[in-house]
Amino acid sequence: MDHAKFKASIAGDEPPEGLSDPMRALWHAGKGDWAAAHDVLQDDETSDAAWVHAHLHRMEGDMPNARYWYSKAGKPFADISLDEEFDTIANILIGRS
Repeated sequence: MDHAKFKASIAGDEPPEGLSDPMRALWHAGKGDWAAAHDVLQDDETSDAAWVHAHLHRMEGDMPNARYWYSKAGKPFADISLDEEFDTIANILIGRS
């Protein structure tokens, strides 16, 4: 799946088959369903999940919690727009799948 197909899939009712937990969480975040996105990540301790988790807490404005998750992910605190960060994370995670 490429970035354009992933973004287009957000208009659907269900995430595409075969997405990793971080990508499924990002898909739910793209739909505006923060709670579903957060729930997907609860048991995933990977650095990719921590990165998406950081993005989610940044979305909600909880910067201290976001900083914690960026640290767990080994990433600097994002200084780009949420949309740019969403696209950056999606592109990198798609490249790993």
